Amino acid sequence: MNPDLALLQPYPFEKLRALTAGVEAPTGCKPIRLSIGEPQHATPQFIKDALAANLAGLANYPATLGTPALRQAIAAWVERRFGVSLSPDKQILPAAGTREALFAIAQCVIDRSRAGALVLCPNPFYQIYEGAALLAGSRPVFYNQTPENGFACAWENIPTEQWARTQLVYVCSPGNPTGRVLSLDEWRTLFELSDRHGFVVAADECYSEIYFDESNPPLGALSAARALGRLDFQRLVVFSSLSKRSNVPGLRSGFVAGDATIIEKFLLYRTYHGCALSPPVQEASIRAWNDEAHVVENRRLYREKFTQLQPILGAVMPAPMPDASFYLWARTPGADTDFARDLLAATGVSVLPGSYLARESAGINPGAGFVRIALVAEPAECAEGIARIVNFCRTL
Repeated sequence: MNPDLALLQPYPFEKLRALTAGVEAPTGCKPIRLSIGEPQHATPQFIKDALAANLAGLANYPATLGTPALRQAIAAWVERRFGVSLSPDKQILPAAGTREALFAIAQCVIDRSRAGALVLCPNPFYQIYEGAALLAGSRPVFYNQTPENGFACAWENIPTEQWARTQLVYVCSPGNPTGRVLSLDEWRTLFELSDRHGFVVAADECYSEIYFDESNPPLGALSAARALGRLDFQRLVVFSSLSKRSNVPGLRSGFVAGDATIIEKFLLYRTYHGCALSPPVQEASIRAWNDEAHVVENRRLYREKFTQLQPILGAVMPAPMPDASFYLWARTPGADTDFARDLLAATGVSVLPGSYLARESAGINPGAGFVRIALVAEPAECAEGIARIVNFCRTL
């Protein structure tokens, strides 16, 4: 067996299951799951119709590169959303959601012949980054994002010696779990570091379309690169998905875009990796990328929930409004694991301990003392869940 498998930690939800084993909701109290970021808004009917109408495509092997129509639909969406013109043939690859592509990029990018390769990850973070780094034969290094620095990317705390060995930097903006969006100055700093040390930037933007001000969408990595005159997107690859944007997490459809040289090599890797989207999924994805009305409606639902519920929760525990995404990153009055376990036992509401989303770095676990609350369910269920959390906090 691959010895690096022994380096992997249990996934956060496995830890949560172990933490709450034997804990049951009070009698007559319907369980409410606010622990997992699985979109629960209805999948648009036109996407389901497109999927069903193209089932004949199951008789054909799909190409890893995807159809020209799909790549063109993605390129058109990128131009509308980010003001960036990409070559559908050289700068875009379809992906089976961002998760598999974020993992695969490390296997493609890391040069195992260079001893001591490092991969930088945000902290707290999406655990795929860590697993990808370890199974690519490199070591993850974490940059802490804390309330004290406004959840900014503390790249200044990374020693020069580590930058020199860094081959890949994962960035998540809007962030999971903090919801913070990187500023143009932060992108400028990161691009300058990439120029100096030669590492690739992998920008995870799967939450980019869940924001609260229609006139002020989050800055994306491609937009930042364009604003800074980096029109070749050198050493930058961006990952996006329909899962959150269009409420189709089971469709497993997204894309990778950016540096044409990296995309060319990534296509070679993915041809062997075996992750092509089925023809029905590609056709449904084209319809989804071409329509924005359902995305605006999706944001309206999230905006109403956050506008109503964030102040209510904030009255009993610090839980600031995020820049974007669908999480509240709430500070607990004691240990986050105790809070999550006791909350479930008392109210039937599950939340995710923040320490499970982070690793100890620079002497701290920046997720400790927080819980991640996913407001993904229907409004009434989210409101009931927050009400139970508030009542629980008032008993502490």
